Amino acid sequence: MKKVLLAAVFLAGFGFSFAQESKAKSIDPKEDKDLMMWYHKDFATSKVYGVNTENAYKYLESKGLKPKTVIVGVLDSGVQVDHPGLVKNMWSNPNEIPGNGKDDDGNGYIDDIHGWNFIGGKNGDIDIDNMEVTRVVAKYKSVFEGDDSTKNKANQAKMPEEFAMYMKAKDLFTKKSIDAQQNFRTYSMVNELIPNMVKMLAGKPLTAENIAAIKKPTDQRDAIALEILGNVSQDANFKGKSAAEFETLMKKDMKDALDHYAPSAKQYDLSYDPRKEIVGDNYDDYSEKSYGNNHYEGPDAEHGTHVSGIIAGLPQGKEIQHGVASRVAKIMTVRAVPNGDERDKDVANAIRYAVDNGAKILNMSFGKPVSPGKNVVWDAFKYAEDKGVLLVKAAGNENEDVAEHLAYPTNFKNVTDEKPFVNNVIVVGASTNQNNALRADFSNFNKKMVDVFAPGSRIYSTVTGSKYEYLDGTSMASPVVSGAAAILLAYMPNLKPDQIIEALKKSSNQSTADGFSDFSAAGGVIDVKKAAEYAYNNFYNGAKTPAVKKAIKAKAVKK
Repeated sequence: MKKVLLAAVFLAGFGFSFAQESKAKSIDPKEDKDLMMWYHKDFATSKVYGVNTENAYKYLESKGLKPKTVIVGVLDSGVQVDHPGLVKNMWSNPNEIPGNGKDDDGNGYIDDIHGWNFIGGKNGDIDIDNMEVTRVVAKYKSVFEGDDSTKNKANQAKMPEEFAMYMKAKDLFTKKSIDAQQNFRTYSMVNELIPNMVKMLAGKPLTAENIAAIKKPTDQRDAIALEILGNVSQDANFKGKSAAEFETLMKKDMKDALDHYAPSAKQYDLSYDPRKEIVGDNYDDYSEKSYGNNHYEGPDAEHGTHVSGIIAGLPQGKEIQHGVASRVAKIMTVRAVPNGDERDKDVANAIRYAVDNGAKILNMSFGKPVSPGKNVVWDAFKYAEDKGVLLVKAAGNENEDVAEHLAYPTNFKNVTDEKPFVNNVIVVGASTNQNNALRADFSNFNKKMVDVFAPGSRIYSTVTGSKYEYLDGTSMASPVVSGAAAILLAYMPNLKPDQIIEALKKSSNQSTADGFSDFSAAGGVIDVKKAAEYAYNNFYNGAKTPAVKKAIKAKAVKK
């Protein structure tokens, strides 16, 4: 599922559920270059929990190390491969001839120049798909709660794991479908009331004093509009704005909200299934791999394009934005995430495709609460582990303890397990640039099952239409870690995934504010320079201690 948190609008009392950004100051973010690049900062000098990007490069280069290009697979909603900030850092398949309609490299995928799209086919591309809970309820409702109660009980006893998943999915389906519909109706109403609010301001700025001076209306809709105005005026992004600026910002936020909730009618429709008509595969056949197309962008690649820019975006024109690993990484796009929940078959195939085609790090900014095909995904995790590939996974945006609310795919088969079943997965929570509220208020957490935190609030990066925007989410924190890992691997290519994970965890900048140390195994925010030092001293150069070097030399002389 695309996990983008939209801009906050401080509409208390109306059931609005978007996570709010920090309100340290009222700014125009596109004018503040310091904010654009905050996540690269050095904590030691700035006291802002950035990841110390530039000093990492300086340290590694001071050791005389020369980087090798690292391919990072972005398993996501698609990528605008010709974005000016990305086009020079897109992976190109060296064994495929563009546009000849042939599978030149024999990998089963025709003209896969920059990657592959597992949610498309000859009839187009999937945009909106179901939530996984919808698919589970649709599949098992007649099995466990059909007309024949005797058969129901027999099936429940025969398939206890599936029944437990069905009951969980049913509960979530019922609640979330109602919430989505209510939110859509509410935001629609607020959108319709924007002209009323603008009229009330009468050309004056949005301030508490000006709102207090407005005569209390007798019309019910105007009364609601005035109450919304009062709440919005407390938000740092709106406070003090002119009436015209307020109208522009409000319309944008409402459009984002309505675009977010409008698809819910299909996402929670038990009879809706675009798979067969568009993709044309046998969805129940998990062994099937050769399906899809090479439409890298798809209908809505904003999320995947933003993620890619955080990893490997390059400055262009007047834009200074650059990704953490912009000097060393190439992006391979593997489209597997629709506007809805990703399907397990596609995730497993996306992992295998990226691994088989040379990606050494895979970014996975997605998740869902139930997973019917979790075993096939876990097999793909193990396949990546055997090939030495690092998987970077977003923790999720529900402000929940992931041990109590699983976000699949997980690297723990059971929450009671002491250790993950593979050693190549790092799970990432989202941090902010505010030290007194370091964990983003939407970020999931857990001392054992979340490994590290990284910047994920107010992250400026590439989006479709060759543009740039700020987005929030653990979806943004995960690619920060992917970029950090790419730097380490580029300069020290023999590093193993578990060594990269250890270096990032052991070197994180700690914080005890608001219990932050208990939100992840690392208890801190990653620092790429410190991780580079740790990896160099413990795994690259430090592994060759004087005693070891002497033994190697003696062995060579003996030969």
